[in-house]
Amino acid sequence: MSEKHLILKSEARDDDFPLLVKTPTRGPLAVDVTRLYSERGLFTYDPGFMSTASCESSITYIDGEEGVLEYRGYPIQQLAEQADYLEVAYLLLYGELPDRRQLDEFNNIITHHTMLNETLTNFFTGFHHNAHPMAIMVGVVGSLSAFYHDSLNIKDPRHREISAHRLIAKMPAIAAACYKHNIGEPIIYPRNNLSYCANFLHMMFATPCEDYEPHPTAVTALNLLFILHADHEQNASTSTVRLAGSSQANPFACIAAGIASLWGPAHGGANEAVLDMLTEIGDVSRIDRYIAKAKDKNDSFRLMGFGHRVYKNYDPRANILREMCRQVLEQLAHTDDPLFELALKLEEIALKDEYFLERNLYPNVDFYSGIIYRALGIPNNMFTAMFAIARTVGWVSHWLEMMDDPNQKIGRPRQLYTGALTRDFLPIGGR
Repeated sequence: MSEKHLILKSEARDDDFPLLVKTPTRGPLAVDVTRLYSERGLFTYDPGFMSTASCESSITYIDGEEGVLEYRGYPIQQLAEQADYLEVAYLLLYGELPDRRQLDEFNNIITHHTMLNETLTNFFTGFHHNAHPMAIMVGVVGSLSAFYHDSLNIKDPRHREISAHRLIAKMPAIAAACYKHNIGEPIIYPRNNLSYCANFLHMMFATPCEDYEPHPTAVTALNLLFILHADHEQNASTSTVRLAGSSQANPFACIAAGIASLWGPAHGGANEAVLDMLTEIGDVSRIDRYIAKAKDKNDSFRLMGFGHRVYKNYDPRANILREMCRQVLEQLAHTDDPLFELALKLEEIALKDEYFLERNLYPNVDFYSGIIYRALGIPNNMFTAMFAIARTVGWVSHWLEMMDDPNQKIGRPRQLYTGALTRDFLPIGGR
């Protein structure tokens, strides 16, 4: 990176203070303020860190203004059209696309790490039968550190790699086990002859009484969704993983922290919130009423699945999912499901209504992914768990990158204190 300087002028001091400006390979310049407190006694103030680069990373590039998303320099459109999910996972982990030998070896490693320790499966019986899958996943993923002592030395690159492989491999099995526990069916073991996505569908929908053959369209749709959700730069859950990892916590604890962050309706829970919203609207005849509510500043109702904090135009992932959404609805969905008709009508209105167009409130990835998951037979409360499966590779890639960074420090944000001034304590009788 080339270096420039920004001069900070102070009314209280005569001397100027040069701030290093870092130039990335792409994207906005970044002002380095690491010396601002130690040499000038100043903090920066940036709620939500919307203007703050918390790290350097070579994994994912986003241009929200232009609607660009790239993994390691590869446009998401090309990866979505041509790649397999584990091929993309390898790319995110190692920085380059694999050759045939490397991909076969990686597939074999992930496949043979898929099975859960039998003792671990007993954990599921300790959760209430209707516990939210994300609640179970937080606990079970965090507990993996109690089973894999052989690879918990975070200072050892090989141990870090093994842990990454285990997390990518076991997350689908854990998520499927959450579903089986919810519906009172036995946990289904993985099959090594199936692809990553097909194996997940098998673990979800097979029973000891009857095998399950995943529909090719379902496998294709799931592969696409997993690729599109694999990483998204320094979002809330990824930043959480990095912050937890900065304390040198083990990788399973870090990913459990990421799952907890993902659970919120403003993040990974948004696709579940979309279906809840559609259920609330209920019928096409009620759309106008709810659009009016969304436009009313005094009404708390929000149209979920529209707009994005980063993308100021169309979410590039949503563009890709639109066509897949239609294919899935045509081939797999129950045509009499009123929510599908409702969703498509809502999309049609939003793409024509000036209110939404002026505010760039286009349907986003959460809008379409929720509809697709429902068409695949996946219940609403599993939507965020699906997101967690896909995003695991992004989380571990960032964790690995952070652990390799010689400049990595424990995260310690500061604050603008607005509380009481120093005051004396009075015993309770004197208050």
